[in-house]
Amino acid sequence: MTISLFWRSSFWLLLLGTLVLSLLPVDQLPSAFNFWDKTQHAFGFAGLAVTGLLAYPDRAARVLLGLALFGIGIEFAQHLTGWRQGDGLDWVADCVGLGIGACGLKWRR
Repeated sequence: MTISLFWRSSFWLLLLGTLVLSLLPVDQLPSAFNFWDKTQHAFGFAGLAVTGLLAYPDRAARVLLGLALFGIGIEFAQHLTGWRQGDGLDWVADCVGLGIGACGLKWRR
């Protein structure tokens, strides 16, 4: 497997996992996820930013914009579920995480 295929597969699996965990009822989430909500969002989206940028290094702006839109989409979807609630501050935490992930990766290079 090439490095590019590894990062692309990792990115899409992480994206899918984030979506599933974001839409599950809170009482069905593993207890390991019971720490501060905004921190979860920031760490999760930092991880998405890093894997997305490693998977598609020539499309950095599209990856980050797409992930920001994905975060908004999650909040709207949570609002529609009836068992989760969307929160604009969660999206702010998502964007902070994207910035941290992008800066951390840029600093590493």
